[in-house]
Amino acid sequence: MKYSKIAFVLLFGLLSMPAIAQENIKVNDSVNPEIEKRLSLNLDVVNRYLWRGQCWGGDYGAIQPTIEYRLTPKFTLGFWATTNFQNDYFYPDGVTYYKGYQEIDFYLSYQISDFLQFQLWDYYWPSVESIEGIDNSFLNYGRDGSKTVDAIWYFDFSEGYRYPFNATISTLVAGNDFYYDRNGENPKQNFTTYLELGYTFSFFENTKYAAFQNIEIAPVIGAVINNKAAYYTYADYDKPSFVNLGLTASKEIDLGKGITMPISFNYTHNGASKNTEAFGKNFWITTISFSY
Repeated sequence: MKYSKIAFVLLFGLLSMPAIAQENIKVNDSVNPEIEKRLSLNLDVVNRYLWRGQCWGGDYGAIQPTIEYRLTPKFTLGFWATTNFQNDYFYPDGVTYYKGYQEIDFYLSYQISDFLQFQLWDYYWPSVESIEGIDNSFLNYGRDGSKTVDAIWYFDFSEGYRYPFNATISTLVAGNDFYYDRNGENPKQNFTTYLELGYTFSFFENTKYAAFQNIEIAPVIGAVINNKAAYYTYADYDKPSFVNLGLTASKEIDLGKGITMPISFNYTHNGASKNTEAFGKNFWITTISFSY
């Protein structure tokens, strides 16, 4: 990436002071337009990019801007991206993976009820360098493309309910998600599905010490159940794979003038029995966010 592009992204972050990561996005679900503004700007700064137990871009820090616009009280459009400012790629032990990683996603969400939300994500993960047999065209949803479409049902009972749990059902419905027969022929759409269950524990809500107020601890269990298309690179291909076993501690700091700074520390274990050699199974992720 050219230095001019790097400068632009950093300038965007300093001016907008935003933040949230793709995997942790909960699209704003308030139905009162008088309270919530239409446009939200966010920026995450992370020590590495981890998505559902999948490490992309190696052990390099990344920034992840989000722009979100509420068309109606229930319908929202959004943009999310990540970059670690690395360009080259390499081949350790015969396994191809990339030192540089960039991704651009567009999404829409509709709030069906106070606890149920439908999201549709368009993932675009072009190769940093040209790779033989891959066509990085933005509108290429075929077998040689770098795009997929993810339909997500998101259940959230974390606020106002006795048991503050959340659940995700994610199915790839279009794009490069194909499996083949034993001869490498007859490609078929796999509809790879990922399931996730989380819970939120809140602590020190009534303490007089501001530094300890509203600390949350959130364990999560996530598994891909049909990975025959090997879309989840660092997961088992022939059986259900618990790729995302994690625990996150977080706290939101109010900086005033509508700007907040959530801080989180996450530990994730990828429980797959195979295909985790490139980056390992255990990850520590630190995220500092700015939201407006």
